[in-house]
Amino acid sequence: MNTRYDFVYLFDCKDGNPNGDPDAANSPRIDPQDMHGLVSDVCLKRKIRNYALLAKGGEAPFDIFVQQGSVLNEKIQSAHDDLGNKVDAKNKKADRSQVASARDAMCKRYYDVRTFGAVMSTGANAGQVRGPVQLTFSRSIDTILPLDVSITRMAATDEKEAEKPNQTMGRKNLIPYGLYRCHGFISANLAKQTGFSDADLELLWAALTNMFDNDRSASRGTMAPQKLIIFKHESELGNAPAHKLFERVTVTRNPDVDAARSFADYTVTINTDNLPNGVTIISDKL
Repeated sequence: MNTRYDFVYLFDCKDGNPNGDPDAANSPRIDPQDMHGLVSDVCLKRKIRNYALLAKGGEAPFDIFVQQGSVLNEKIQSAHDDLGNKVDAKNKKADRSQVASARDAMCKRYYDVRTFGAVMSTGANAGQVRGPVQLTFSRSIDTILPLDVSITRMAATDEKEAEKPNQTMGRKNLIPYGLYRCHGFISANLAKQTGFSDADLELLWAALTNMFDNDRSASRGTMAPQKLIIFKHESELGNAPAHKLFERVTVTRNPDVDAARSFADYTVTINTDNLPNGVTIISDKL
């Protein structure tokens, strides 16, 4: 891959919790100053990883380094062992050449390492990788309304609880609706360093298009991708500042809508006038 990309990604959540905050009893993340909703970059990266794992079966070169239940240091050690590097985390530190070879091996095997980067110095040391794909926090277009809803459970967990006539009470956190906007950046220079390829790029677009359909949960309600607007540059360094390109995409709530409850309540406008030389807009991925 030898060109830079910047993109705007719109997705929504209806009657669910798109990204709970563990510091706030798992309520939807929110900016307390203006009451707009937030979704962390880590949340979206997790869904991209999960989709890549399902789509490619966990086989190299599309294996996933950071996945549930995995022990990262064991994977780092395995890279050294496969290369014949006689090092381990406790007895011998890897020298510079061994770190470099292990880092390259990790990039070749793991899709998420060469895409998002990784810190791999926690064990036998395979260095650090700065990934070419970076995502911002997603922010809702409008303010959101966090709800704390009571639920009941008919079954009991033990005999003592079963003796009580009352049902067990619980809570669910959700928002009625929120449309979120995320900005993404793909560096051609960093892609060369990690080996991020055109095939990897297509997998990224496929993940952003399909990942919610393979990550359903009652707690997350209905989440769906709504728009993916890609700015493709002709050069490695880019032909225009990303923030100026993002300003060309405006999302506004329709004037006759008091409280949005669907994507149809918004209008997305892309300004294509006087587009900088060397920049192409791709908006048909969704």
